Amino acid sequence: MSVGHLQQVRAGAVQRAERWSPFLRGLCERHPDLVAAFVSDGSQAALEAVTVGGAAAATTGRRLRIERQRLALATALGDLAGELSLEAVTAALSDFADHAIDEALSAAIRERFPDAVPGGMTVLALGKLGSRELNYSSDVDLILLYDPDSLPRRPRDEPAQAAVRFGRRLIELLQERDADGYVARVDLRLRPSPEATPIALPVEAAISYYESSALPWERAAFIRARCCAGDEALGERFLAEIRPFVWRRALDFGAIDEIRAISLRIRDHFAQGQAFGPGYDLKRGRGGIREAEFFTQVQQLVHGGREPALRAPATLDALSALAEAGRLDPQQAAAIADAYRALRTAEHRVQMIDDRQEHRLPEGEALETVARLAGEPDSRALLAHLVPHVERVGAAFDSLVETGGETLSNDPDLLRAELQAMGWPDPAEAARRIADWRSARARSLRSPAARRAFEGMLPALLPRIAAAPDPMRALNRLSDVIERLSSGVNFFRLLEARPALADMLALILAQAPALADQLARRPTLLDGLIDESSFAAPPDADMLAKLFAGAVRGEGLDQALDRIRRLVGERRFALGVQLVAAHRDPIAIAEGYSALAEAAVRVLVDRVTDSFAETHGRIDGGELAVLALGRFGGQALTNASDLDLIFLFDAPEGARSDGRRPLGPTDYFNRLASRIVAALSVPTAAGPLYEVDTRLRPQGAQGMLAVSLPAFDAYQRSDAWTWEHLALCRARPLTGSARFQARVREAIRAILTMPSDAATVRSDAAAMRREMAAHKPSSGPLDVKLGPGGLVDLEFAVHTLQLTSHIGLDPRLEVAIAALAEAGLLDQATDSDLRLLSRFLVVFRLVAPGSGREVPLASRTLVASLCGQGDWDALLAALDVARARIAERWQRVREGEK
Repeated sequence: MSVGHLQQVRAGAVQRAERWSPFLRGLCERHPDLVAAFVSDGSQAALEAVTVGGAAAATTGRRLRIERQRLALATALGDLAGELSLEAVTAALSDFADHAIDEALSAAIRERFPDAVPGGMTVLALGKLGSRELNYSSDVDLILLYDPDSLPRRPRDEPAQAAVRFGRRLIELLQERDADGYVARVDLRLRPSPEATPIALPVEAAISYYESSALPWERAAFIRARCCAGDEALGERFLAEIRPFVWRRALDFGAIDEIRAISLRIRDHFAQGQAFGPGYDLKRGRGGIREAEFFTQVQQLVHGGREPALRAPATLDALSALAEAGRLDPQQAAAIADAYRALRTAEHRVQMIDDRQEHRLPEGEALETVARLAGEPDSRALLAHLVPHVERVGAAFDSLVETGGETLSNDPDLLRAELQAMGWPDPAEAARRIADWRSARARSLRSPAARRAFEGMLPALLPRIAAAPDPMRALNRLSDVIERLSSGVNFFRLLEARPALADMLALILAQAPALADQLARRPTLLDGLIDESSFAAPPDADMLAKLFAGAVRGEGLDQALDRIRRLVGERRFALGVQLVAAHRDPIAIAEGYSALAEAAVRVLVDRVTDSFAETHGRIDGGELAVLALGRFGGQALTNASDLDLIFLFDAPEGARSDGRRPLGPTDYFNRLASRIVAALSVPTAAGPLYEVDTRLRPQGAQGMLAVSLPAFDAYQRSDAWTWEHLALCRARPLTGSARFQARVREAIRAILTMPSDAATVRSDAAAMRREMAAHKPSSGPLDVKLGPGGLVDLEFAVHTLQLTSHIGLDPRLEVAIAALAEAGLLDQATDSDLRLLSRFLVVFRLVAPGSGREVPLASRTLVASLCGQGDWDALLAALDVARARIAERWQRVREGEK
C-alpha cells in the first residue's frame, strides 16, 4: 500500500472520528499536532507523540490528564484506521495506566517525604488492567498493600494511617477532573472485605486472608493479578505467597461452580441486555465479553494448577496457550478469540462516542452513529457482523452452566425400581448400600455440599457400574473409596460434570482393584484423566526426567520428595488406566512404568546429591552410577515391581570431599547411596514411591551398599557366583556422566565375555533355578513368572545362552532373544512366547493383585483381550502352549542341547 493511500485511509479515520464522535472531535481540535503526526506518519508516530512537556507538565496530575487525552486520541485513530489491533490498543492503554499509577503513587509519597525513595507500598492490578487488556474507557481495578516496616512515615504516624493517606492522594490524582479530563477511574472493591477494610491493607494481613478466608470467586480474579506500580518486590512477594491459593493442583469445583453461579446471576440481573440486538449488553449479555472471559478462566482453573504455561492473564493469550497444550479444541479457541476481538472492538466504538464506561449497544440513531464510526454502512451491518460471534460464545458458555439436576428417589420402592431400570442384578442390595451412604456415616458425606454433590453424581455413575461385568463387586469397591475419602465434594462433582470419567471410574472399580485402592488413597488422581492427553503415549525417560526436574526446581529436598511421589503416582495411575481401557499394549505400559521409574531415580539422585553436598561437599573427579537390574534393567516393570539397584562409584585415589564435613570416597558414596535408597523407598506425606532391593550387590546384604568400579570389576572376575553374572546380563547404568556410564557398560561387557566353562555355567544355572523354586515356589497355576515354563525359566535360558555364547548381550530380553534366534540358539517362537507371558503378567498384576491363582470371572474377557486372545479359554490354551515351549527350551539349554 502506497504512502499516499495510507494517508487517505488515516484521513478517513479522522473524518469519521470528527463526524460521529463528539469526544474524539473535541480531542482533534485540542491536539492538532497529534492528528497531523498520525495522518503523515501513522499510529506509531502518534503514540510516540503522546508525551508532553513544558507548561503542560507543570504538575503530575495535569501532565497525566493531558497525556491520557492524547493517548485516547492516538489509539482511537489507529484503531479506526485499522493500523492498531485490539491487542495493540489495550496494551497501549494498559501501559499508560501502569505509568500513571506509578507516577501518581510516587507523587503522593514525595509530597510528604520529598527525599524518600518510594517504597513499602505496592499497587496490584486486577481485571482488565491486570491482564493488560484495559478498555478504551474503563475503571482500573486496584488493590493497595503496604509493608508497615518499610513504608515512609513520620515516627508519630501509624503505618495504617500513612498508607491510607497515600492511597487517598493516589486516587485523587488519578480521578480528579478539570478541563483536561481525568487520568483513570479507580475501583478498589476487589480488596478483601471492601465494606469493612481500609483502602490500603498490610501485606501480611492480606496474605492471611487469602490463605484462610477468601471466597472461591476470588481465585478467578487473581488469575489476572499483577503488580503494576509501587514497590515491585513487595507485590511479587505477595503474589508468590498466594499462588497456591489461586492455582491448586487438585480441581476445585467449588470455584468453578462459583464462576458459573456468578455468570448466571449476571444474566438474571441484566436480563434486559441478554437478547442480542439494539440494547444488547456487550459485556454482560449472553455470549458477551464476560462469558468469553469466564469460559477461558474455567479452563485455566481446571488445568493451570498442574500446567503453569496455562496461567496467562490475558484472555487471548490464555486461549492460545490452552489450544497449544491440547486443553481446548483449536477451532473453538480460535472462534472464541475472534469473537472476543469483535466484541471488545465494538465495545470500544461505543465508548469512543462520549468517553463513557458504556457496554450496551445503543438503540435507534445512536446505534447508527456507532456503526458509522466503526466504518459500517448502517446498524444492520454492525449487528450482522457481531451475531455469529455472540452465538459461538453463548453456546460455549452454555456448555459450562448446563446441569442435569437429576437425582435418585429417596423412596425405597421407587429407588429399587430406578436401579432395576438401570440393569442392576440385585437392586435391593444396591438400594441398601445407597441408603447407608445417605445416612452420612462416611466422613466424605458429612457436609451438605458433599451430600448434594454425591446425589448429583449417582445418576451419572450408577448406570455405568450396572453395566460392568460384576456390578456388586464394583459397588463394594466404590463403597471403599467413599469410606476412605477425606472430602468428597470435588470428587463427586467431577464425576457429575464429566460423564466420560464416570465410565472410566466404573471400569476401574470393576476391573482394577489396584487402581481403585490408589484412588481411594488419593482421589485427586482422577483429575489427571479429565481429557484425552492422559491417554497419550508414555513419554520416554529423558522427557520425564526433564519434566520432573523442572517441577522440583527451586524446592527443598523434602518438598521435592513429596512432589516426585505425587507426579509418579499420577502417571503410574494413568498408565494403569490406559491398560485396563485398552488404549495401549501391555508391553508398552511396562516400558512406560520403567521409564517413569528411571526418571524418578535420575532426578532424585541429583536432588539427594545436591542436598548431601551441602554438608559434605563434593569429591573432585568422583562419580556415582546407579545400575538397574532385573525387570527394571530390562525395561519391563509391572505396576507392582520393585527396583533392583546396584551403586558403583569412582574417585581419584586419596581424594576427599570439599565440604565442611569431608569424607573419603568409600564413606562418601555409601552414605550418599543410603540416602538415595531412603529417598526412593521411605513413605512421605505424599505416600510411598518404590520398594528398593539392593541385594544383587557384591556379597549381597553383607556387602557395602556402594562399591568402587575397580572393586566391583575385581569381585565379578574372581569371587562372584555364576548367578551373579546371570543377574548382570540385565544391568544398565541410569546415572553418572556419559563417560562414566560408558566405562560401566564396558566393564560389564568384559565381565560377561570372560572365558568360562559352558558346562559349569549350565550346571550352576540349573542349580540356582532349583534353589530359587524351593525358596520362592509358584503361587498357583496362573503364576507365569515363577511357575514351570514361566518367565523366570525363560530368563534363565536366555542368560545362560548369553554367558556361554557371548551373543545378544543386551539387558532387554526381546533384543537378546532376537540376536540368539538369529544365531540359531533359540527358535523364532521364543519372542512371541515372551510377549504373551509378559502381557499376561502386566495385566494380571493390575486386575488380580496379591493372587497367583485365579483371575476374577468378570475380568477374564478383558484379560484375554489385552493379551491378544479371543476369549479366556483361548488365552489359557495359548499360555499352556507357550509355557510348554519355554520349559522345553530351558531343559535343552541346561542340558547343553541346541
